[in-house]
Amino acid sequence: MNKTQLIQKIAENGNMTKKDAEVALNAVVAAISDAVAAGEKVQLSGFGSFDVKARDARTGRNPKTGEAVEIAASKRVVFAAAQALKDKIN
Repeated sequence: MNKTQLIQKIAENGNMTKKDAEVALNAVVAAISDAVAAGEKVQLSGFGSFDVKARDARTGRNPKTGEAVEIAASKRVVFAAAQALKDKIN
């Protein structure tokens, strides 16, 4: 499902126009993005949680040359599905 299809589904389920559904979706995505960027954990009951994890610096290999390459420390966003979502999938 892509963003356009998600907006269509939100509009149908929420009994609203596609334009209103797009505004709502963009607001939710922006709120989650801002919170995660600020280092906050975002938990949506029954769906899952978004969090930021630190990734330590490490030594990797250039696959083309086999040469050792230093990979800088970074942060990444992780999503952990809630048990209710896992149950629905299985």
